[in-house]
Amino acid sequence: MLIDIHTHTYPTSDDSSLSPEELIIHSKNLGLDGICITDHDGFWDPKDVTQLGEIHDFLVIPGCEVTTEEGHILVYGLEKYIFGMHKSAFVKELVDEAKGAMVIAHPYRRVYRENAPQDPDTYNEMIDRGLRNKAFSLVDAVEIKNGRGTLKENEFSKNLASKLNMPSTGASDAHKLSDIGTYATYFENNIKNLEDFILAIKSGRFYATNVKEFTLQTANS
Repeated sequence: MLIDIHTHTYPTSDDSSLSPEELIIHSKNLGLDGICITDHDGFWDPKDVTQLGEIHDFLVIPGCEVTTEEGHILVYGLEKYIFGMHKSAFVKELVDEAKGAMVIAHPYRRVYRENAPQDPDTYNEMIDRGLRNKAFSLVDAVEIKNGRGTLKENEFSKNLASKLNMPSTGASDAHKLSDIGTYATYFENNIKNLEDFILAIKSGRFYATNVKEFTLQTANS
């Protein structure tokens, strides 16, 4: 199943121009099998998400992009924001208690500098600095393909995940219509709901992919 696991809608994410309906309809038209709505530090009522999925006959999974001191973390399985979630270790405690899952989003941010010299020593220093982020030890996977990241930024994330030997995800990080359909995550498991999705993330049986390339390959196979 091809799922975009990192998207944003207005007004819960005030920097997004996408309505939930626009996000769902466009994602469905592009050949995706589902999406996760992961608004910034804002949680949807699970009943509202279920209703959206039923109305559009499309898999819609609730999540949240939580802002922590160690970076942005996509969480699945929580239902509300609690004071203290600016600490990734506290988020981990809550997620474990809820039997949820966590993915670190765009890990190149605050670490990789595209305008810095790209010689091996400078690049490796940035990699080493990125690897010191304690959040990596708390999450289930690393986002290596982000629709708002450059090719070099995403390559940096891929190198971090490779060094850590961690499963990798892809997502559009959509904030506007043109963001949808860039990257997504392909899951080997059949996913029908949030519980299935969390189990799939925990299984590690998935990979990041380019949506257009994937759909073309599937159509020609």
